Amino acid sequence: MIAIVDYGVGNLFSLTSSLKSLGFSPEVTADPDRLRAAERVILPGVGAFGDAKAKLDATGLVPVLREESKKKPLLGICLGMQLLFDRGFEYGEHNGLGFLPGVVDSLKPDLNDRLLKVPHMGWNSLRIRRDDPLFKYFQDGEYVYYVHSFYAKDCADSTLAVSDYGGVAVPGAVRRGSVWGTQFHPEKSGDAGLRLLKAFGEL
Repeated sequence: MIAIVDYGVGNLFSLTSSLKSLGFSPEVTADPDRLRAAERVILPGVGAFGDAKAKLDATGLVPVLREESKKKPLLGICLGMQLLFDRGFEYGEHNGLGFLPGVVDSLKPDLNDRLLKVPHMGWNSLRIRRDDPLFKYFQDGEYVYYVHSFYAKDCADSTLAVSDYGGVAVPGAVRRGSVWGTQFHPEKSGDAGLRLLKAFGEL
């Protein structure tokens, strides 16, 4: 069973449907016992960093996630990935989960081309920097789907793959131990994204 953490930050239908199409058994839950029983955990997320972290804190699940992330694969997706880092600077400074060293900051000031639109939205090529089981069925340079205005920084040691946007090497996939994250949405990234989710489900 793959537990999808439910803390009120987005429509989880497409992620659930994608996992079911791959033959997995996803369960959207906020029950600590179900998270403990799961073989893998996915932390999704859309919206603003501070608001999402506050909602996650309110569930009381943070200690459970911290405990379980040491025992089994955990995947953060989009804002869920950003929450894995130490701090986020979206509308102020907010503490993250601290599962990965680094911070999440605004993309726009770091772009070489200030005329590029933010959010970074749409398809972009993902370049693998470090081999990982997550890429078991994924080829270097395949296209994945992004929607974000903030990105992870100061996280070179955990960066698995990047996508270039306006001269910024946006960390698209990260890992530390049994914790993975993707800034892009695998469930919206067509066949390439499904293959990545399949690899996660087999970790």
